[in-house]
Amino acid sequence: MKENETIKCNAIIHSASVAAGAAGAGLAQLPCSDNAIITPIQCAMAIGLAKVFGLELSEGAAQAAIGSAAASMVGRAASQVIIGWIPIAGNIVNAATAASLTETLGWILAKEFEKKAA
Repeated sequence: MKENETIKCNAIIHSASVAAGAAGAGLAQLPCSDNAIITPIQCAMAIGLAKVFGLELSEGAAQAAIGSAAASMVGRAASQVIIGWIPIAGNIVNAATAASLTETLGWILAKEFEKKAA
């Protein structure tokens, strides 16, 4: 990955991770309610990452790419069931889970888009 691509990817991924973490923190006590906010954030991240590598990605394709990372939903669901309902602790855990999974997903997608663009 070229340096300018890495810089752009960092900005896109970190911004999406912060936004997902904020959504996760704010909606921790309402099970699965943050998915309605986090999924569009992740889709926008995927579309932005594709553009970094000169690829065109539709919203449907972005949703498919996000959907292929179903393990993230399992992890988030587990964190919500186990501790998400507890005020403060649940907010912290849910925010950390949402942010870290979005960060991981972003870098996985960036590496895949880099391969496709090559």
